[in-house]
Amino acid sequence: MSVSATETTQSRSSTEGRDLVLVRDFEKTPDKLYRAWTEPELITQWFTLASWTAAKAELDVRPGGASLITMRGPDGAEFPNRDVYLEVVPNRKLVLTDAYTSAWAPSEQPFMTVTLTFDELPGGGTRYTARVSHWTVADRERHEEMGFHQNWPVATEQLAAVVAKL
Repeated sequence: MSVSATETTQSRSSTEGRDLVLVRDFEKTPDKLYRAWTEPELITQWFTLASWTAAKAELDVRPGGASLITMRGPDGAEFPNRDVYLEVVPNRKLVLTDAYTSAWAPSEQPFMTVTLTFDELPGGGTRYTARVSHWTVADRERHEEMGFHQNWPVATEQLAAVVAKL
């Protein structure tokens, strides 16, 4: 595993073939992190970057269910992020992909599949792993150029702030 320039004592991101990976240990239990990913009122508090906001979230958390998180830029322009859940294991694992837009309608430009795991640590706490698998190395490189190694750790710190209140 090659670790990127973005590494802290709390989280690290890496590149592994077509995958980008972020790992962070939390003091909170897996159910808290799962809630922050699956409850619209929570995900809109942290799933954003810098001057962007998560304007709304519609989440049908079940295999085949749709996820729509609408991001709003500083100029007011909105960017919908559409995914479909492939696997849902409450408090343990979420797998979602942009290969489909809703139900099983194919996306025009599939880019990635995200696997989130919430592993309980001995003595309490959770190891959170976000593995972003891309269709091609070029897609992974494009995601890196878009700021994965800078932005995902920032969002994860925002996730930590929300989870700390639960």
